Amino acid sequence: MSANPYAAPKAAVGDVESVQEYAEIRMWSASGRIGRLRYLAYSTGASLLAGAAAGALVAVLGETLGGVLSLAVYIAAIVFSVIAGIQRSHDMDWSGWTVLLALIPFVGLIWIFKSGTPGSNRWGPPPPPNTTGVKILGLLLPIIAFIGIIAAIVIPAYADYQKRAAGYEQPQ
Repeated sequence: MSANPYAAPKAAVGDVESVQEYAEIRMWSASGRIGRLRYLAYSTGASLLAGAAAGALVAVLGETLGGVLSLAVYIAAIVFSVIAGIQRSHDMDWSGWTVLLALIPFVGLIWIFKSGTPGSNRWGPPPPPNTTGVKILGLLLPIIAFIGIIAAIVIPAYADYQKRAAGYEQPQ
């Protein structure tokens, strides 16, 4: 009997490198690693979600009860951001305690611009590749910041233009 020419090969593949293993993302755990874009996306998402929830709580429940519940929402968002910062520190092969350095102005930018360690490190395997949602949410903060900077320049200039135009009288 002859071998099936369409059958899968039965060769030993022990010399082939293993497939890259990725860590599972645990959002509310300080263990594990996340990359810089995912860190930026999670921080931006937590801030936007906390702001929207706080605004809705104050609008629905009033200033007193809504304000107290909004404080709880913001505390949860801060805790989530610290946990994400710890995971980002682990990606750079640093201790989670280094997240306290982010309290120093401009030092926190290291968590955004420094790349993580390639491959596995003492904190586990690398984080999985970013999804489309993470990429969109991660790029949302720079876009919002750019729009804010442009608005900070344009709005006062337009107000000055309106003031000058109101005082100008056309000759007859």
